[in-house]
Amino acid sequence: MRPVKIVTDSCSDLPKELREKYDIDYMMMNTVKDGKETPASLDWEFYSPKDFYDSLREGERTTTTMVPPSEFQKYFRAELEKGNDIVYIACSSKLSGSVNVGKVEAEAILKDYPGAVICCVDSINACVGEGLVAIKAAGFRDEGKTAKEIEAALLPIRNNVNQFVTVHTLNALKAAGRVTGSSAFMGNLLGVKPIIISDKVGNNTPIKKVKGRLNSLKELVALTATAVEGIDHPDVYVAHADCEEDAKDLVEMIKEIIPGARTYITYIGPIIGASIGADAIGVFSYGKSIERFSV
Repeated sequence: MRPVKIVTDSCSDLPKELREKYDIDYMMMNTVKDGKETPASLDWEFYSPKDFYDSLREGERTTTTMVPPSEFQKYFRAELEKGNDIVYIACSSKLSGSVNVGKVEAEAILKDYPGAVICCVDSINACVGEGLVAIKAAGFRDEGKTAKEIEAALLPIRNNVNQFVTVHTLNALKAAGRVTGSSAFMGNLLGVKPIIISDKVGNNTPIKKVKGRLNSLKELVALTATAVEGIDHPDVYVAHADCEEDAKDLVEMIKEIIPGARTYITYIGPIIGASIGADAIGVFSYGKSIERFSV
């Protein structure tokens, strides 16, 4: 049986520590600022999280790209040359076209490698939610599953990733076309904080609105507690856009409401951060199916 490499992309927001722990690679997308493309590194080699998020706070616009075809070609060929099959865990196809680009490149490259397998899996998630699907894939690999068996095992459980995210202001969502200018103005004025999930098909969808930052954090915890109900020692990940103190407070709330939860704090990376804005924060875990939300 051929060895399997698990690879994801810059949207997965898995820090180096977790990528090394689970033997997961990632392919870089790019951020674009003032016409200059910069690789969207999850290790922040090209700018610090503070510099990146301070530029967003100051109103500077950063856009993003998909994984370039050249990145797929380089990674896929390198691993196939080593005799490895590949499972690529991609950002939701509702948010990025990377999974489709990956499929096109894989089909072309596999003509040169008879018997090799590349599976491109739409995670229907983003941020650490996508990363959690990649971690599951790594677990299936370690159980000895083939690339195609890993893909088949992942498809039924993607909706069991629970993402609950809130933002500090609505400005980034307005810039991304997610809310209107008037809605953003009034929402910021009234202190409205949307609670956003990744729905059953992979769209980022608000399910409720809460007034005030503290109340929004409490709501993230309450929703997560419901999602992981009945699971002993759930793994709960907190991702933040340069608001570490809020992340630490959120972890304390989680430990109080979900005894036995194993918590981990990480940054929201540059791709997701450019879309959602500074001081956004979210909680991610496996649990009940997200399909329970009628959105």
